[in-house]
Amino acid sequence: MNQSIKINLPKNISVSIKREDLIHPFVSGNKFRKLKYNLLQAKQENTSTLLTFGGAYSNHIAAVAFAGKEQGFKTIGIIRGEELVNKIQENPTLKFAQECGMDFEFVTRQEYRLKEELEFITSLKKKWTDFYLIPEGGTNALAIKGCQEILTDIDTEFDYVCCAVGTGGTISGLINSALPHQKVLGFPALKGDFLQDEICTFVNSKHWELIHDYHFGGYGKVTPELISFINDFYKETKIPLDPIYTAKMVVGVLDLIQNNYFPENSNILLIHTGGLQGVAGMNTKLKNKKLPLIQIHD
Repeated sequence: MNQSIKINLPKNISVSIKREDLIHPFVSGNKFRKLKYNLLQAKQENTSTLLTFGGAYSNHIAAVAFAGKEQGFKTIGIIRGEELVNKIQENPTLKFAQECGMDFEFVTRQEYRLKEELEFITSLKKKWTDFYLIPEGGTNALAIKGCQEILTDIDTEFDYVCCAVGTGGTISGLINSALPHQKVLGFPALKGDFLQDEICTFVNSKHWELIHDYHFGGYGKVTPELISFINDFYKETKIPLDPIYTAKMVVGVLDLIQNNYFPENSNILLIHTGGLQGVAGMNTKLKNKKLPLIQIHD
């Protein structure tokens, strides 16, 4: 569903947001898209267990846990940060995943960086026996195939398609399915420009650009200004935004509009990639720091 954003914009520019967050109550947005064909592949391989990786408040961990429960898979989460082993009940994401039946293995940050190394994967197979491996964030060729289905025939009118970028899977799918007259803009949630080459391995089109100026300090970082924006945006539009991905992208697009990045009469589509389950965990952190909370519910 595309929802028009009714705010005053210059140069007769119009903005709509594709509400991918409404696809599924627990496996929403790009996580639904990324898991769709991976779950079908796991079933074709007659694998009963899914194993994946994520951090303390990972949308991906929560999505795999619920999707696994719904589809009859056992799930295993390799979690970054051994200090979390006794804090599951304090963490809304991990608590939810555990309630869905996910087993955890907590590893050090140093070990976690080895998650793509053959030796580390082999050690996991010795411990957990057979499993279907889903990468951190869910990005692989099958995930990109799923993300190519985000854009449909109703989206041909748009000149620009914008999305937040984590591991690069969602934007790769969008680039592959965008029409020749459409430019895809990605707003990385992480510092650095290492994603450019990664995305290039999955796409052929050159009608895309990464814009690195709106990460608000890096992955998982928020500021009082960002929290204020999320709350004000919700009051004005009734559209909830997550602080890790979509909110930063929306801030970026609106700022670029004010700074004349987009031509007159541009029709812009924003992709809401979900991630709202992480708001509870973020609010816990904000409360501990005595900072304003995200308020996206009436």
